Amino acid sequence: MLEWALQHLDESLTVDRLAAVAHMSRRNFIRAFRGATGATPAAWVRSRRLDEARRLLESTDLPVEQVAVRCGLGNPVTLRQNFAAAFGTSPSEYRRRFDVRSTSV
Repeated sequence: MLEWALQHLDESLTVDRLAAVAHMSRRNFIRAFRGATGATPAAWVRSRRLDEARRLLESTDLPVEQVAVRCGLGNPVTLRQNFAAAFGTSPSEYRRRFDVRSTSV
């Protein structure tokens, strides 16, 4: 289920949907998920989405709006709020500092 979720970050990943993919009841899924990952499903999904946002910011020139959609955060405001809370910087500033395409060899 974790691999499946990583391939579907741009989609709605509710607890009910994740539980259905795992073929478990909601209650058992939440318990098993926390035991396996140490996080709630929502926290894990948010973290993976932010990881994907960082990857896209580092390796593409997609506008922040498209990065937000592709990583499942929906819109630039949500991306900026979550990104700043997690990393202490904006997506644009992160891109300026860590864009792997701008380093010359």
